[in-house]
Amino acid sequence: MSDARITLQAFFEQAREGKLVGIRCAGCGALAIPPRELCPECGHRQWAPTALSGDGEITSFTVIRIAPRGHAGEAPYAIAAVRLIEGVSLLGRIVDIPFEDLAIGRKVRFRPLRIHDRTAIGFGPV
Repeated sequence: MSDARITLQAFFEQAREGKLVGIRCAGCGALAIPPRELCPECGHRQWAPTALSGDGEITSFTVIRIAPRGHAGEAPYAIAAVRLIEGVSLLGRIVDIPFEDLAIGRKVRFRPLRIHDRTAIGFGPV
């Protein structure tokens, strides 16, 4: 099924409400997050929304000590690549975990964040 509502904007609107939603390809069944036009596995263009648990583990992380322009007042903060239990990965800001407790394999859970009045992906302790 093709669904025009599966957009990046809709993804972040749902995230703001605490719902993490991926997309499943109607052609090959691959799961992707965030939404995109083409399936990265088979190139198909038909998607179905798929609710995700938001639970995962850190696969990589870094602490930003000198932030890019527009975020200088937020440093230091941590960003991590998180592999969700459903098998897809995404980047998010780490919250409520001290830097010294960050580790590859640490279990985390999705948390919606508001940064500069925009929704962002965050992860905190389980």
